[in-house]
Amino acid sequence: MGIAESTPDELPSDAEEQLRHGEQQLELSGRRLRRLPSAVCALSRLQKLYVSGTGLRELPEEIEELRELRILALDFNKLERLPDGLCRLPRLTRLYLGGNRLLALPADFAQLQSLRCLWIEGNFLRRFPRPLLRLVALQSLQMGDNRLRALPAELPRMTGLRGLWLYGNRFEEFPPALLRMGRLHILDLDRNRLGGFPDLHPLRALRVFSYDHNPVTGPPRVADTVFLVGEGAVERMAERDEPTPRPPPRRPARAFEDEEEEDLLIGGRGPRALGAPGGSLPALEAAPGLGT
Repeated sequence: MGIAESTPDELPSDAEEQLRHGEQQLELSGRRLRRLPSAVCALSRLQKLYVSGTGLRELPEEIEELRELRILALDFNKLERLPDGLCRLPRLTRLYLGGNRLLALPADFAQLQSLRCLWIEGNFLRRFPRPLLRLVALQSLQMGDNRLRALPAELPRMTGLRGLWLYGNRFEEFPPALLRMGRLHILDLDRNRLGGFPDLHPLRALRVFSYDHNPVTGPPRVADTVFLVGEGAVERMAERDEPTPRPPPRRPARAFEDEEEEDLLIGGRGPRALGAPGGSLPALEAAPGLGT
């Protein structure tokens, strides 16, 4: 028996039950939805909305009516563009857009000034979306499995960024802008086309660096406090005078955290996990304390 498809403009029959306990959370994942029911946009007090893996092709401009929304999951759908209305959600802190068909982000995306965690892996991005450069509060940016070849020189403007996942792109040279990201804790460049690395000691806050599945012959030069993942990493860490850093604990590939969780980099211990980013270092995998 297949999953029933909801009437386009109506809430699912179980929506009232979901909202009855005052949690202001609506779970629509796994249903067949070509478009978001317009009735959802009337739930002005909604704080968490999960619409993952539904076949969704479009979002209404009226989504901007969800002014209290904190978490929005739209991953594993068929979205080719985002409406400007999505950029007018003033309280949105976590946005999951992975596994869609996005080529770019709207210019107004920079209005999402509360955003702290953005997952946009597995899309068709060929250029780094410039509106992201204005999101100075963003801490966790997951851009794996896109088609990026370069990063903008202005990347260091993103002073809040602590975790950056760029695995599975098309970088042939280490992006120079990354050397000026002195506050970055986690950097994942697994599965690119990098033939070598510069000295990474300028990345003073770096704690985890993944470079596996690149055509390199050995690890980069990093501080002894950095945990390495890649060719020759085990041998390099064994040579250190200081004890080898503990490996990052395994976490769910994608977790939906409680709003109270402050540590966006490791994602907390939320009860739900969907999908896997495919990189050697999952985006919710980090050494203890990386959210500080």
